[in-house]
Amino acid sequence: MAGLESAPAARPSLTSISSGELRSLWTCDCELALLPLGQLLRLQPGAFQLRGDQLVVPAPAEPAAARGGFNVFGDGFVRLDGQLYSLSSYMKRYVELTNYCDYKDYRETILSKPMLFFVHVQTKKDSSKERTYAFLVNTRHPKIRRQIEQGMDMVISSVIGESYRLQFDFQEAVKNFFPPGNKVVNGEDLSFAYEFKADALFDFFYWFGLSNSTVKVNGKVLNLSSTSPEKKETIKLFLEKMSEPLIRRSSFSDRKFSVTSRGSIDEVFNCNLSPRSSLMEPLVVELPFPCVLESEETPNPFI
Repeated sequence: MAGLESAPAARPSLTSISSGELRSLWTCDCELALLPLGQLLRLQPGAFQLRGDQLVVPAPAEPAAARGGFNVFGDGFVRLDGQLYSLSSYMKRYVELTNYCDYKDYRETILSKPMLFFVHVQTKKDSSKERTYAFLVNTRHPKIRRQIEQGMDMVISSVIGESYRLQFDFQEAVKNFFPPGNKVVNGEDLSFAYEFKADALFDFFYWFGLSNSTVKVNGKVLNLSSTSPEKKETIKLFLEKMSEPLIRRSSFSDRKFSVTSRGSIDEVFNCNLSPRSSLMEPLVVELPFPCVLESEETPNPFI
């Protein structure tokens, strides 16, 4: 089966990165975003906490998760400032599904919150050290949500009753964000996949690897790195808005499979926060592009 690949994204210009697309707290302007992981931990203490050698993330069943947060994708560990931390709760980047209920729950879960991936980068200034960034995927943005939903719908329509594997890859968007000379070390970690195993007697396409598909998700990456206290407060409010609990108008279980999930975007896409007068200016208009590669001077209170 041919890969379900979106059109390649053009490399963002320095102007588009520095000025951004954010206005006040309108999360609908953000498709993808990057910021230092240490800064994210300081701005979102309710969603992430460092306790000893563990990075604590509320599990879906915990009360804190009901207040929002992020779907953290990983392999159980993350390195920050040279120290290795274990993740208390995370979504595996690869899962196996065996029935419609599992598929429905998985689809609903990955689209219910913004996704978070850990990015390790070797900078041009000091290639001996790795810096860790948080890569955010705004699943409520129509463009991002459409790519994920259509990828899942299209593969279903082409492999009726058969097993298949579908991967979503963000490597290209992240690598294009950083200037030349900077290396993304763990590019393979910027993806997630699921494998649906059907109870088919003869699953030839699956056996020969012909039912494997990849969707290369593309979008504009915004620079949410800042050393300005005022900007940090704006970014904090923005992240809280992006990760607030999803209010659904209708349950996914009431929807049927379709090639195009019409109406699903309107059901979940919400950016109704009234702009405040003090936050009317562009969020990252004053941020130069290279600042995303600069370490912050503020000490990390969580370590």
